[in-house]
Amino acid sequence: MRHNRVINHLGRTSSHRKAMLANMASSLILHKRISTTTAKAKALRTYVEPLITKSKEDSTHSRRVVFSYLKDKDAVSELFRDISPKIAERQGGYTRILKTGNRIGDNADMCIMELVDYNEAMIGGEAAKTKTTRRRRAPKKKDETAVETKAPKAAKKAAKTGSKAEKPAEESATEE
Repeated sequence: MRHNRVINHLGRTSSHRKAMLANMASSLILHKRISTTTAKAKALRTYVEPLITKSKEDSTHSRRVVFSYLKDKDAVSELFRDISPKIAERQGGYTRILKTGNRIGDNADMCIMELVDYNEAMIGGEAAKTKTTRRRRAPKKKDETAVETKAPKAAKKAAKTGSKAEKPAEESATEE
């Protein structure tokens, strides 16, 4: 029975699981978004969110603790320099899991795991929405082609009658 067995071992040994989660956490911190299976993403959430909480206090001790988990100097500096000021007022829930369907090869549930404050499409909900309009015909514009087509008819008519007063507006404007 599985009483109080809360850790998903993901079918790996302890050392393999720790190394995999450290690599995935540093990739998430560096790239702000990764694509993985849902089981790995749920295990990664419990691994990376305490590290992000620890990064709120920028001290040598907290940097060393986070480095002992991540084992990547670039990821640690990115976490403390860029991510922690952005999430300083957030109490928790730093990651989001968006399910994307099943993988073709083995039908595994796939998802995208991302840092919440770095998705511009969801942050600017009003700015990201485009104005929707109903599809309809464009109104007819009075363009110069319509004036040109009418002008020769008026000129022919004026030529037949011989009167100068019935010239089109274009020709009278050019003469003045």
